[in-house]
Amino acid sequence: AETDLAAFDTQAAELAKKARGLEAPLACAKAVRNAVTLPFDEALAAERQLFLKLVSGDQSRAQRHLFFAEREAAKIPGKDLQKRRLERVGIIGAGTMGGGIAMAFANGGLPVTLLETSEEALRRGLATIEKNYAVSVSRGSLTEEAKQTRLTLFKGSTDYADLADYDLIIEAVFEDMAVKKEVFGKLDAIARPGAILATNTSYLDVNEIAASTSRPQDVLGMHFFSPANVMKLLEIVRAEKTAPEVLATVTDLARRIGKVAVVVGVCHGFVGNRMLSARGAENEALLLEGATPAQVDKAFTDFGWPMGPFQMGDLAGLDIGWRNRKARGQTAVIADTLCEQGHFGQKTGRGWYRYESGAREPVADPDVEALIRAKAAELGIARREIGAEEIIERTLHPLVNEGAKILEEGIAARASDIDVVWVNGYGFPIGKGGPMFWAGLEGAGRIAERLEYWHQRTGRAIFEPAPALKRFAEMGSWEGAGGAP
Repeated sequence: AETDLAAFDTQAAELAKKARGLEAPLACAKAVRNAVTLPFDEALAAERQLFLKLVSGDQSRAQRHLFFAEREAAKIPGKDLQKRRLERVGIIGAGTMGGGIAMAFANGGLPVTLLETSEEALRRGLATIEKNYAVSVSRGSLTEEAKQTRLTLFKGSTDYADLADYDLIIEAVFEDMAVKKEVFGKLDAIARPGAILATNTSYLDVNEIAASTSRPQDVLGMHFFSPANVMKLLEIVRAEKTAPEVLATVTDLARRIGKVAVVVGVCHGFVGNRMLSARGAENEALLLEGATPAQVDKAFTDFGWPMGPFQMGDLAGLDIGWRNRKARGQTAVIADTLCEQGHFGQKTGRGWYRYESGAREPVADPDVEALIRAKAAELGIARREIGAEEIIERTLHPLVNEGAKILEEGIAARASDIDVVWVNGYGFPIGKGGPMFWAGLEGAGRIAERLEYWHQRTGRAIFEPAPALKRFAEMGSWEGAGGAP
């Protein structure tokens, strides 16, 4: 039979798009093509050459680094501690986050009870879960039988007393300290002694939440990433008084439900979101000084990210950041204006980009570019051409720098833990091994130098090189460059 090489090349081109800069999948396609077009021995020799080139390259090193980093992150002191019983899980809140977390447990075979304030909210939450499973069935990734089995694992309730005998209760309500403390007060009153109480917060102080109970030793953070039934990362937040066996039990549980767990300390935003705000600190400044959202996003996708920060913002909803800024008394001139106009991103059809009649494909919006120019003029900012290299220096270098500060403060135990967070939770390109590994490839000395340059030029604290970054530049390793263990 004749091989249709044109069809093969079309498939290979599709694969290249999905590979996002990874060399190995393309080499695989090439090896298969050679098997068709070359004599056997030549094809074999060519495959050997491809392998030798890949195995000595940075991408192979990066992926091996991540393989071991994930296993290292799962090792916590006292792993052989007596674990607590963990069979029944309760979740407070059946919204997007609570529902996704519940699905993650059901997917791992654990029965779960969702608690809501009203029957109506509960029905809505359970209907969304059923709809999500139905989508998986229609895509062929789940059988109808498996869907039915999973649905039997969900129960609903509107009464806290129903969770009195549960082993783990996770709060997934609105990101507001007063609301969370109120929930933990109720849990403290009903939960059995020794039950683990977890908060799914993205930013808030877990020590403060734990202090609102009479059992801070049983409290910790379980920061799931949205959508929680899909995203692999789980930041386990160790509070000051969290008992070691609670940490060991939850780390173990993460593996049971197919999550990649990283233990982190308490600070605003923990590891991932704290570094994310460092990565995005210059986003608006870049726009005001001359870049467009599409140029910034292109610099990111060329680097290997699945999408850039502006497209990501539109996907998540610009109103989330707006709410956060308002709560902290912060402003962002362009983003705030877009939100005031009701342009929240994909869900409203307009944000940083336009989305034509429900399409997901972002289209550059001349109104947004006009708004940026108007704001720049208002602020007396002279606009200029901004290249991809500058975009990377003003976004990814502060990202690495914040990681260095996190190591100094002992918020993360290892540089490789930070890489695991960023690859599994935020789409940092696998072939670059995570931000801290990439800093080594890029040269920590060069990163520190460029940060210093932007610090001199702008006076902004975000660019001030962290001592740990300078030590890494001198020692050539993060080991010992950080501060607290």
